Amino acid sequence: MKEINKFLMLVGIFLYVYFVPFGSPRVSNAILEGFFMLQDYVREHTLTCLIPALFIAGAVSVKVSQASVVRYFGVGAKKIVSYGVASVSGTLLAVCSCTILPLFTGIYARGAGLGPAIAFVYSGPAINILAIVLTARVLGSEMGIARAIGAISFSILIGLVMALIFHKEESQRQIEMAKATPTMSLTKGGSPFKTILLFVSLLGVLLFATWAKPINEGTLFALIYQYKWVLTAISLLATIVIAFTTMGKDENLSWMEETWIYAKQIIPLLFIGVLVAGFLFGRPGHEGIIPSKYVESLVGGNSIFSNLFASVVGAFMYFATLTEIPILQGLMGSGMGKGPALALLLSGPALSLPNMLVIRSVIGTKKTVVYVLLVIVMSTIAGIIYGKWA
Repeated sequence: MKEINKFLMLVGIFLYVYFVPFGSPRVSNAILEGFFMLQDYVREHTLTCLIPALFIAGAVSVKVSQASVVRYFGVGAKKIVSYGVASVSGTLLAVCSCTILPLFTGIYARGAGLGPAIAFVYSGPAINILAIVLTARVLGSEMGIARAIGAISFSILIGLVMALIFHKEESQRQIEMAKATPTMSLTKGGSPFKTILLFVSLLGVLLFATWAKPINEGTLFALIYQYKWVLTAISLLATIVIAFTTMGKDENLSWMEETWIYAKQIIPLLFIGVLVAGFLFGRPGHEGIIPSKYVESLVGGNSIFSNLFASVVGAFMYFATLTEIPILQGLMGSGMGKGPALALLLSGPALSLPNMLVIRSVIGTKKTVVYVLLVIVMSTIAGIIYGKWA
């Protein structure tokens, strides 16, 4: 099968290079847009978002026992705990659909159940508190409230449905993991308090480095933004000190090795996905191969089609953190209905083409397809209901 996939990939590349009219202004511009979007991602998100997330995922593998993850997030865990924590995780992590992936990969590899892991990967980029507040201020309080309720409830519901559909496969996976990890300790070794400090400092780096500028001055959000790089530097220094004073040489090397394993698995797929997404849709305010005027003309009103179209487009586009809000503001100014706007808000930030590629490499094609379809269908339904009510 792997050899067939390689052959089909080579054939696809050959046909693309052979037939694509590179001399066409739209095609050449779309190709440039793909590389411009990739450059923006590398410059704006790799060092501040992706790298810290990879180190956190590596630390999970080294410092948190597999048995512990199975106990609190596995199939047999209390659903109110596992889904509750997973569904509100995004309120603390101001990350995009790509940055959440190393964390998702890490907890799933350590034994988290499919349901809680899916709830986490959906909620992470969908409901960070800055995005909810900015949505309410720019697009209206009703839209902000609808987004918050929809994202939290969707993460739980989609996770539960995924766990139900793939119950047999997940149960077998959990049994195999339980056999390999007979003890139920919180960490693999060392003081649990020191391990918690390590994760707090790592999360501090990720949180403060990605802190977005708020609209209003004189608020706590604005104060944190003003000193974000100072707080990031303090968190980074604390991480280094904790690592060298509480972890031995072998443990630190293991941490680096695990981080590198996640990097090799995730980064190539992410970069390919961002490149393709840029080619298809372009950056905000720029044209990809698909003209934006077509998108604008298809998301007016509150029909089933307009909501479905908004959900599908949102699912495949790549939105950097918070950029979905000004994009939607422009689309609504061009006639986009409130229902399709909410549908895009619920599918777009949580999904993207690069996000799908990485998730597929972790949980497989079948589970990924079901997950994407659930997000699209539920976002469409929510958009229709909201559009009739708003």
